[in-house]
Amino acid sequence: MTTSIAGLPAPGRCLVMGVINVTPDSFSDGGVWFDHKAAIRHGLDLVREGADIVDVGGESTRPGAQRVSRQEELRRVVPVIEALAAEGVPVSVDTMRAEVAEVAVASGARLVNDVSGGLADPAMSRVVAKAGVPYVVMHWRGHSHDMDTRAVYKDVVREVADELRARITAIVREGVDPAQLIVDPGLGFAKRPEDNHNWKLLAHLDALLELGHPVLVAASRKRFLGRLLAAPDGTYRPFGESDDATVAITALAAAAGAWCVRVHNVRPNADAVRAAAAWGAAR
Repeated sequence: MTTSIAGLPAPGRCLVMGVINVTPDSFSDGGVWFDHKAAIRHGLDLVREGADIVDVGGESTRPGAQRVSRQEELRRVVPVIEALAAEGVPVSVDTMRAEVAEVAVASGARLVNDVSGGLADPAMSRVVAKAGVPYVVMHWRGHSHDMDTRAVYKDVVREVADELRARITAIVREGVDPAQLIVDPGLGFAKRPEDNHNWKLLAHLDALLELGHPVLVAASRKRFLGRLLAAPDGTYRPFGESDDATVAITALAAAAGAWCVRVHNVRPNADAVRAAAAWGAAR
C-alpha cells in the first residue's frame, strides 16, 4: 500500500522505519544506544542507510519488562528527538504515555507509535487529535509483564482484526482523523510463537488491509523468528542473529501491501522494499 500520510515521506513503496531503543533493557539492543550522543549518531546513520522514519523509544516492551517513570522516559527520548528533528529526520516516538507523546511532538516528532493502541493511557487519543499527527494503533491485550497469559485465540486473524476495528472506532470518536491512522497487528505482543499466531497474521495481511488503513509490520528480531531458526537442540536463535529472516519478512510484507516495516538493521531491509516494489511494478 503506497498510501500518502500528511507529514510523512511518500516514496511510492513500502516505507522503512529504523529503530532506536534509548533503553538499557530492550530485547535485542538494550544499552547500545542508551547514551544520547550515541543514539543521535545512530539515528543519522539509519537515515543514511535508507530509513524513511526513525522511531525513538524510551521504554522497553520486551516480554516481562517493567515500566519506567514518565520523567525517565522523557529524559531518555526528548534530547534525541530534538536533535534528529533539527537535522530534518522524520521522527516517530514509540510511547504509551499521552504526556510523553505531547512533549515529543512539540520537540519535533511527526508520528506517535503507541503499542497499546490507546489502551494504556486514555488521554492518548485526545492528545493525538489535538496534535493532528499520524498515529500507529497496535493490537494490544496488556502490558509486557503478563501479555503472554492473554495470548488466547480461536481465530487470531479475525480476533486481531475485530479488536483493531473496535479501537479505531473508539479513537475516531475522540477526534482523531481516520486518514491519520495506521494499524499494526502487534507481532510478538500477546502472540505465542508456539501457536503460530504471528505467522498467521503475516500470511493474512489482507484481512488487516481490509480495515481501510495503512499497515505497519514490526517483525524485526522477534522471538518467533528465533524459534523458527532454533538450533537442533531447540535453543532459540539469538535476537540479533535473525536479521536475514527479518529481511525475508520485509520483502513478503511489502509485496503483500504493507505501508511500512519497522526494523533494527536498516540497509538490507531498505534493499528488500525496493526489490519488492520493482517486483510489484513488473507484475
